[in-house]
Amino acid sequence: MARKNNLCDFILFGGHGDLAFRKLMPALFHLSKDGYLEDESRIITISRRSISNQEHKTLVKERLIEFLPKDSFTEKDYEIFSKKLLLITVDFSTNEGYEKLQEVLNEFEDRERINYLSTSPAFFGGICQALSKWDLITEKTRVVLEKPLGRDLKSSQEINKKVLSFFKEDQIYRIDHYLGKDTVQNIMALRFSNRLFVHLWSSNHIDHVQITVAENVGAEGRWDYYNDYGAMRDMIQNHLMQLLCLIAMEPPCSLDANDIRDEKVKILKTLRPITTTALANSTVRAQYTAGSSIGESVPGYLDGEVTQSNTETFAAMRVDIDNWRWNGVPFYIRSGKRMQKRNSEIVIQFKPMPHSIFEKSNGASIVDNKLVIKLQPEESIELRLMNKIPGLSENMKLQEVNLELNAPQTQKRKSDAYERLILDVIRANATLFMRLDEVEAAWKWADPIIEGWENNLVPMKKYTAGTDGPTAAVQMIAQDGRSWNDE
Repeated sequence: MARKNNLCDFILFGGHGDLAFRKLMPALFHLSKDGYLEDESRIITISRRSISNQEHKTLVKERLIEFLPKDSFTEKDYEIFSKKLLLITVDFSTNEGYEKLQEVLNEFEDRERINYLSTSPAFFGGICQALSKWDLITEKTRVVLEKPLGRDLKSSQEINKKVLSFFKEDQIYRIDHYLGKDTVQNIMALRFSNRLFVHLWSSNHIDHVQITVAENVGAEGRWDYYNDYGAMRDMIQNHLMQLLCLIAMEPPCSLDANDIRDEKVKILKTLRPITTTALANSTVRAQYTAGSSIGESVPGYLDGEVTQSNTETFAAMRVDIDNWRWNGVPFYIRSGKRMQKRNSEIVIQFKPMPHSIFEKSNGASIVDNKLVIKLQPEESIELRLMNKIPGLSENMKLQEVNLELNAPQTQKRKSDAYERLILDVIRANATLFMRLDEVEAAWKWADPIIEGWENNLVPMKKYTAGTDGPTAAVQMIAQDGRSWNDE
């Protein structure tokens, strides 16, 4: 059981939304169950729904049973958790209800206050303004912003400017749930605590890097949202760029949040712009058509009520970093919906052996070494090496073997990324959250690509649902003499 030292009021705006029930409440339940929240902490749901507090508790219980693993929920744990729950009805259009929130929060004016905005970004500015108007922002108040933070640099700056009118930068936590995964955090431990990798981690030894985030689900249920953003805005500009930064950044001078974020910003600023002339050869966009996924027939992206859309459900591109460490090392990134399988991984492909003594003697081929960092569905780190096949054969036969670099599992249950991130906000640790200049640097790089696509400089390709994406993505990497890890 963890030491109880995290007393706070956790105010969850949009607390009856899908993210809140699917991810945030289960994360808070586990933090409470594992002793990371003091019993006196309160979880205050802000919703437009006008129901009683008891009805709210019943609803939360139903959703926890729905989304938690069966062995995680017990009546005893929920009884303790439910004592933290409180509902306050607020109408965001009229701001009616904030007086009740003021009354509740002022019961403990010196308590840490976490405002988690699980709403549309269109409400961020208004919520922050209302919190200021009702004197609900103190030195111990923090605000968590869910993505997407805009559709481009301009809209992102507008959202951030509104929030910064009422909160200081060090009170703002821009969340990217990928950074809460243990294996993502382990990238820094792997790189900066093992001498083995220090000298290998550069263009001298690495041929290229692949980053893949593939989903087997489609846009159903989120079509209206997704159609406004697409794969580039929804995944690549934030999730994949953050992964790229962790792989490519220089060693920070310390584990201080700003020291780490300083190095990530440097990488974003050294990304080579993908110019209009390079766009067609360096990027691919596509939409899925009807096919089969997880053994069932599924419709195409445009098989619903809307039959025309310029929104990509798949994006792939070559990214180059113009600095000394990564000169000549391409980063191939891709993300798509309705792919063959759910799979997120980073592949560090090392250069081939300069000379093989095996091929001439027995025709044995050597597979180039890889470091494969898997993020989902299961998290793992594997170093793929060549090894001799045991036996008495006259010729030495080789095979590729996986050296697992996974830490032993000491916890009974693997914690969710949101648990780590929520706990870090409570502890005021901003290491895993994006700073303003990070967000803006990512948008500055992404905007010209999005603009080129919107001007149809890169034709929209098609791929069948349940496959690995369009052939154009294979051709893009093949033109450099390389192939995707799953081919």
